[in-house]
Amino acid sequence: MKRLLFVYNPTSGKGAITGNVTTIVDAFTKAGWLVTIYPTQGSGDATRVTRELAPQFDRVVCCGGDGTLSETAAGLLALPQPPLLGYIPSGSTNDCAATLRIPQGYKPAAELAAGYAPPLKWDIGTLNDRPFVYVAAFGAFTEVSYDTPQDLKNTFGHLAYVMAGIASLPSITPYHLRIECDDQVLEDDFFYGMVCNTTSVGGMKALPTDRVVLDDGKFEMLLVPSPKTAADLQNLVLALLNQQYDSQGLVFRHVSSLRLETEEELPWSLDGEYAPSVPVVDIVNRQRALRMLL
Repeated sequence: MKRLLFVYNPTSGKGAITGNVTTIVDAFTKAGWLVTIYPTQGSGDATRVTRELAPQFDRVVCCGGDGTLSETAAGLLALPQPPLLGYIPSGSTNDCAATLRIPQGYKPAAELAAGYAPPLKWDIGTLNDRPFVYVAAFGAFTEVSYDTPQDLKNTFGHLAYVMAGIASLPSITPYHLRIECDDQVLEDDFFYGMVCNTTSVGGMKALPTDRVVLDDGKFEMLLVPSPKTAADLQNLVLALLNQQYDSQGLVFRHVSSLRLETEEELPWSLDGEYAPSVPVVDIVNRQRALRMLL
């Protein structure tokens, strides 16, 4: 009998996972898996336990939000031969589940995670060697994802991010950056930027599916420059709302790597989790680094 490690975050989303563990494990058992269950004990625990225990198992399945998936992936990427990864979403936004087309509901998601469909070899990013699975962002609104209280996320879901984002508007300031991306150099003032491999960010459709390929070795990079006039601001907002990323003013590229330099404090959000500011950031696409069921 093959062995499966099930790692779940009991506090993710509205905590509904705790009442559905039996349903999930039953689906695993019916598919022929011998299951070991581990509830995470705090931030970073999924990475630690996955790194330490995953070599003993044929498959790892995690359950939680995007942060739990990111932590589990980080643990697997530390291994020379990581086992196949399955994911059961139970967070507030579940961006990765939307991108990976994982079904809603604990039972169908568990049946998928326990099954034998051909896996995706998923591109994973690193920011100064710290892994992220779907987005690295800086600037306006990025602090919303890691500063919004969990109880607010649980109560209002996606709306919580919008509420907190609106509250942060007075604090938005641009950053002067020098960016080397593949064979191009950009230098300007930007108030938002993201490097991602996803169609959903913050629970909202961020990129059209025809612009994102999850295993092509390329990230999608979107930079929003600081508007010089009120008309510039209006045009930028309309372009973002309508996903017109090739509009004049926005910077949109498919990139395999980039280096970003700044002399200002520029904190990052990696998969919704805080990452401290550093003067130089190197982001690299690790093509097909993780095998993922979807």
